[in-house]
Amino acid sequence: PDVTIAIGARVKRPGEQMDTEPTELRVVHRPDAEEMDAYERLLGEAMEGDPTLFAREDAVEAAWAIVQSILGSRTPVYEYECGSWGPREAEALTAEIGGWHSPTS
Repeated sequence: PDVTIAIGARVKRPGEQMDTEPTELRVVHRPDAEEMDAYERLLGEAMEGDPTLFAREDAVEAAWAIVQSILGSRTPVYEYECGSWGPREAEALTAEIGGWHSPTS
């Protein structure tokens, strides 16, 4: 299969006017017959018994221990009014240095 990356953008039309028009920037990669897909290499190495592309169980367990500690400690989400400077609970972050001083008051 072809690998395609497309990005939509607006570009200025030629001329002095500041008119824009939508366009799509596209990059297409068509692999040739000699190119091996990542999964083909992975399966080939597995069938040959080469462990270099695979993580050992102890490495996976150590990585999950780090990730699990992050997932287990959730930061609370505080609601606040749209257009405001944020939730009241955020004021505690600046309490030690004199508190938050609103730039609009």
